Amino acid sequence: MTASTRTNDCEVAVIGAGPFGLGVASGLRAAEVDVRAFGSPMGFWRDNMPRGMRLRSPWRATYIGNPDGPLSLDSYGQQVALREPLMLENFVDYGLWVQAKALPDLDTRMVRRVEKTGAGFRLNLADGDAVHAGRVVVAMGLKNQQLVPAVFNGLPPELVSHTSDHTGFEAYRGKRVAVIGRGQSACESAVMLRKAGADVELVCRGDIHWLGEPSKSGGQSLRGTISGLLASPSRVGPFPVSWMIEAPGLVHGLPVATRDWVNTKGLKAGATAWLLPDFQGIPVNAGRTIVAATAKGSRIELKFDQGASTFDHVLLATGYRIDIGKLGLFAPEFLETITRQNGMPILSTGLESSIPGLHFVGASAVASFGPLMRFTAGTPYAARSVTRLIQRARSRTGQRATVKLSAASMSAKSH
Repeated sequence: MTASTRTNDCEVAVIGAGPFGLGVASGLRAAEVDVRAFGSPMGFWRDNMPRGMRLRSPWRATYIGNPDGPLSLDSYGQQVALREPLMLENFVDYGLWVQAKALPDLDTRMVRRVEKTGAGFRLNLADGDAVHAGRVVVAMGLKNQQLVPAVFNGLPPELVSHTSDHTGFEAYRGKRVAVIGRGQSACESAVMLRKAGADVELVCRGDIHWLGEPSKSGGQSLRGTISGLLASPSRVGPFPVSWMIEAPGLVHGLPVATRDWVNTKGLKAGATAWLLPDFQGIPVNAGRTIVAATAKGSRIELKFDQGASTFDHVLLATGYRIDIGKLGLFAPEFLETITRQNGMPILSTGLESSIPGLHFVGASAVASFGPLMRFTAGTPYAARSVTRLIQRARSRTGQRATVKLSAASMSAKSH
């Protein structure tokens, strides 16, 4: 059957094959929902993160979809020797293992555009093909969401890049590199750059917040011990906010201002203390504001509120700012019909947007469901919520069909 003759190829299409896409699609399939998933499996993790990176999240917060059962990290760990903190390569392999078991028919073609149709949605694929779906779940994560401070606009990639542009730092051996930021990505990138042979300096506006910082004697500090005892399973955010973050449904029910406060607290920049031994000795230029960045031949000059320095390269570990418009999935006129807050969709139960049948999971859901949606720890909630809503919708549709059939039958008998 050609693309032009298809009417409704699947009940649900999931766009994205990272942790959230795999988690939701595998949950739907387990519930016997007709689902098709699209995307490169674990693509962002394979192509936009440096090899050798270690995951900040603890074991219990690194499940894809269901924390129990045959697709859990525990099940995978029975076949492969793993240890915490989990290496990036191990996590990518775990995701590929989940995909092979739960979604062996994953369609790796890229979805170029999503359009609303009378019966649902039309997905236009990169090869010119088209797929129709009753519902669409967007699970594209951090694609195209890099936050680049305006001061660096217009500078060439030879001088300025984002951490997501790299899978390794070997090219910077012997180079002087400034890392901008003070979170996990910044601190670990600085460590990896130094190991690769670069001369590194970390530049940030404030002090680094070390999570679970050890005492000066090398053991766990009292503060670190107490924090560990009170920590939530995912360890996202400080106590006691972290326990609220563990319940995205609860966060969703909060007033907007309170929810925004929870997001700010939960996503505050911080780095895990197990990085400290490797980080020791890296110069930190804290409390400085970059007011200008200028190309000086093959080098770049950073001008601060006080003083200036010249580097061979600047690496931006400045994080991400979510705006679904940057995904490139929606035409401007369709995008305008999606209710948003600061670029993120406003979502209801089941992570459904203002367009019925259009769902967003992962980073795009943070504004509505809290910080857990930025981490793999949020995949079980997303999978359960989307699956439940679709099951309820199917049940209601079935009930309406039964009522119509019964009414038609009674009408026929009366004649």
